[in-house]
Amino acid sequence: MSKKGNSRKNNFSSETIKRLSVYLRNSRKLKEQGVDIISSDKLTELLNVKPEQFRKDLSYFGEFGKRGVGYNLERLIKELENILGVNKQWNIVLVGIGKLGGALLGFEGFSKFNIRIKHAFDSDENKIGKIKKGVNIEDIKDMKKIIKKSGIKIAMISTPPDVAQEIANILVEAGIKCILNFAPSVLRVPQDILVSNVDMASELESLIFFAKQDKINKV
Repeated sequence: MSKKGNSRKNNFSSETIKRLSVYLRNSRKLKEQGVDIISSDKLTELLNVKPEQFRKDLSYFGEFGKRGVGYNLERLIKELENILGVNKQWNIVLVGIGKLGGALLGFEGFSKFNIRIKHAFDSDENKIGKIKKGVNIEDIKDMKKIIKKSGIKIAMISTPPDVAQEIANILVEAGIKCILNFAPSVLRVPQDILVSNVDMASELESLIFFAKQDKINKV
């Protein structure tokens, strides 16, 4: 990858990174379908993104593709994997093995991005010590010690909302730097801790609002 310099490298947003993940996922699909070279126009059409946005997102990290030739998907995939850091395995921890937590343990998509749930924790004595989807469920009381020893920096929370903040506090004390929060609860963490919230109810409520507006406009 040809570097453009460091002046812009910190100017991109978290939305840029999310789009890069979408680019990677769809580029892999195209590669699996036997596509080797694809034009910029065709690729951005399939990605449902404006060509200017696509070029801007990539420009933060280097130069991709050749004018008049298009993108070599194998190279593009490798570059995106390198940028996102998924060209090596990342171990993460999961806290809360209810229905959602159990589904996350069984999600095969993690392996495609070199993500492995190394440790799973719960407070239910009926679950502790059992192996689910190849992962041993450990006592939440041992969580801080285990995470500190492992050096893992990423965690997922899928607990009930009333305990999510307490869990987040322990995770931060254990050295976790990034949290993917599935609990419908606002987490208060230090400024150097990154929290990404997955609130399905809120997303659905937003969709319902716009669906309602559409209905009103048609009356």
